[in-house]
Amino acid sequence: MLREIQCFARVAARLSFSTAAADLGLSQPAVSQAITRLERATGVQLFTRSAREVRLTAAGKALLPHAEQVLESVSAFAAEGARLARPTIHLAYPPIAGPLAARIARRMAGRAPAIGVELRVAGRAAASAALEAGEVSAAILATPAPARFVTAARFHVSVDHLAVPAGHALASRSAVEPADLVGRVLLTPGSRPWAGLPGQPRMVADDDFAAALDLVAAGAGVLPAPQLLVRATRRDDVSFVPLHAAGLRITYALAWSKERVTGELLALVQAVQEALWTR
Repeated sequence: MLREIQCFARVAARLSFSTAAADLGLSQPAVSQAITRLERATGVQLFTRSAREVRLTAAGKALLPHAEQVLESVSAFAAEGARLARPTIHLAYPPIAGPLAARIARRMAGRAPAIGVELRVAGRAAASAALEAGEVSAAILATPAPARFVTAARFHVSVDHLAVPAGHALASRSAVEPADLVGRVLLTPGSRPWAGLPGQPRMVADDDFAAALDLVAAGAGVLPAPQLLVRATRRDDVSFVPLHAAGLRITYALAWSKERVTGELLALVQAVQEALWTR
């Protein structure tokens, strides 16, 4: 019946038995026979035919959306089956590393054979717990990573801006110096204070810069911000000012459990390294 429905939908789209047959790689008699079988099965006439034209009947027009839905479902079934048959690896990553995670997934999909990557956004604590429980195969973590994990493919994210509330006294400055932070609340995503910066540290959720920006907008403090965050953020209630803090950066690495090394994991490590090298 599926072949008959395919022929019906194609003839309805082309309003030509010969063109539909060419599209399907069939002979015109084979398409005509398929339509006849479908008309017998449904008990209705689907087309009116003359020497000059082919038209859908009222019944054919009514059945066409159902035929298209059947074909879409079959296509989705095949696509999902192919996806499930493909090796898959699960990767947790902090929101700030989203562009890198996307590049990694594209590289893995372009391999031969392809390896699927299921991405999960997670802060440091959640990613570490998922990695420990085997819910993800690997995670991008700020270093130092927990000692129980193996790490590789380190990369650095420069922190060269300061996020302040719009209209803040520092918002109009061309640049901010570390001395300007004395006495200010310094929002700190993660478990470690910003090295070399004065101010009163206030810890916020691990690797959650989006939540930290909400606090900035609310006037709860200022936030040293990586360039990656500056480029990806468009907010009217937060301003980014260049921060002169030489060498300030966050280091990330790909981490995994040494007890769960697979061929897919090794391919992921290679894909991360290639993504970092080629940008």
